[in-house]
Amino acid sequence: MSTPTSNGQLRYTANNNLNNGTNNHSKPANGKVAQAADKEEEERSARQSLIILAAIFFTSLFAMIYVYAMFPRLEESEKQYIKVPFDIEDAKQLGRVLDRYKDLYYLEVMFGVILVYIFLQTFAIPGSLFLSILSGFLYNFPVALALVCFCSALGATLCYLLSQLVGRRLVKHYFPAKARDWAAQVDKHREDLLSYMLFLRMTPFLPNWFINLVAPVIGVPLYPFALGTFLGVAPPSFIAIQAGKTLYKMTSSSDAFSWGSVTLLAAFSVLSLVPVIFKRYFKSKID
Repeated sequence: MSTPTSNGQLRYTANNNLNNGTNNHSKPANGKVAQAADKEEEERSARQSLIILAAIFFTSLFAMIYVYAMFPRLEESEKQYIKVPFDIEDAKQLGRVLDRYKDLYYLEVMFGVILVYIFLQTFAIPGSLFLSILSGFLYNFPVALALVCFCSALGATLCYLLSQLVGRRLVKHYFPAKARDWAAQVDKHREDLLSYMLFLRMTPFLPNWFINLVAPVIGVPLYPFALGTFLGVAPPSFIAIQAGKTLYKMTSSSDAFSWGSVTLLAAFSVLSLVPVIFKRYFKSKID
């Protein structure tokens, strides 16, 4: 009786060992399969995000072409100057053409400038600085300042929403470590995000397009982002609009920023951080 019993135990033990060995080998295999599936899902999600982004871009571009087609009839010599200004000479030529049509087609010209400005801001395309200078040339100061602040805030908000739609997946896929670092910095200053948004908009430490794209990815709420953009772009826009009054005398965009204007921006930047400094000071006193 003992032999079958011992054989049975041996057989059971052997079977258990075999099953355990199979399970131990299957866990790493299952882990690798899961990792491969997650990676494939991330890549698929990134591709979908790029497709959505491309679709939105080309739809917006089609709308821009439509607006151009509906613009008042231009002379052949003027058509070449109706384009997004990427340097001061482009801005001068465009300013000459728009200034000629502005009185007869005031709303059409303004709507065209607004649409192009928002388009550039939405898709983080350079050129909005020259449109700010051009606005100062075409319109009086209050109208130009309101136009630039409105377009900057709306375009940046659309860029924020677009980045929130597709940017999270792209950044998570391509820059996971940096996204975690940025998010950690935002968490440190979450109570003072409005002040920091004002500071970033007034200073050249980070380009505006970068702020627009990264803000939703690292958890900056929409309200302080939009309000901080609207108020924060006012001081640099003030300088660009003033420079637009002497557009034809300018040789480059850097002419808009003298030492005096840079000092003024620095002063506004410091003022934007005053509430944060006082809050921390009184908090330390209370503690």
